[in-house]
Amino acid sequence: MSKWLTHRRAVVLMVLVALMWSTAGVVTRQLESARSFEVTFWRSLFTLLSLLVILPLLKGKAVFAQLRKGGIALWLSGFCWSVMFTAFMVALTLTTVANVLVVLALGPLFTALISRIFNHHPIALRTWFAIALAGVGIVWMYGAQADLSKQLAGSLVALGVPLAAAINWTVVQRSQTHGEKIDLMPAVLLGALISSASMLPLAWPLSATAPDVVLLGSLGMFQLAIPCVLSVWCASVLKAPEVALLAMLEVIFGTLLAWVGAGEVPGQNVLYGGALVVAALAFNEWLGWSQSRR
Repeated sequence: MSKWLTHRRAVVLMVLVALMWSTAGVVTRQLESARSFEVTFWRSLFTLLSLLVILPLLKGKAVFAQLRKGGIALWLSGFCWSVMFTAFMVALTLTTVANVLVVLALGPLFTALISRIFNHHPIALRTWFAIALAGVGIVWMYGAQADLSKQLAGSLVALGVPLAAAINWTVVQRSQTHGEKIDLMPAVLLGALISSASMLPLAWPLSATAPDVVLLGSLGMFQLAIPCVLSVWCASVLKAPEVALLAMLEVIFGTLLAWVGAGEVPGQNVLYGGALVVAALAFNEWLGWSQSRR
């Protein structure tokens, strides 16, 4: 299968991955009674069940041996994945889809900053410029919102996703430089396990209707498990800036789907401020990719 995945096919797959990731918001808005922690529990549970089927098919039973023999880095990566799974869904119940997705897009900038602190990787001038421009965009987004406290609460929860992602990639990079290669697929499985187990006591007693469980089950498999496996696969062919750039399509796809499918119209300040954030990040990643190609 590795020979089948050319660069062009990896790009197409990453676009599909971004589209699959972007369905969480519009599907969440269709739920009847499931809320907050229960939403997270069901999605993480079905992600876990899906990965228990998918990963042995792809990697054989060795995937479970990797979990048993994995060191502290693997468990740290799994914990980071669990924070990402949990914070994302809780944030969607507190604020708009557009707000959550724009905050998620800050991941590459946090990765650059945290990697600079722990791995001593220098930050390019273009990235400092992107950080400043993204900051202006965030202020623009929230500066004119009437229900600022509610929107900020959801956005602060969503902030856990790019922070955990940045720590995750930094842990992976640091481990690789010390000769320890982390397989991210078992780490994703571990993250789903931690997320579902930690959310169950908070979600109890469960109130989701049968249609809710079906919707959340589809999210667990098609919005999280499958695209996460595909993104890890694509990352073996694409460079990190390419993956980050293509992943930003989730912001555009997700906002449009919530707009069309759930009637969640983003405010003008969210559209303009969010567009500035995404443009700054996209330009930074595109410039990094162009320089690496040269």
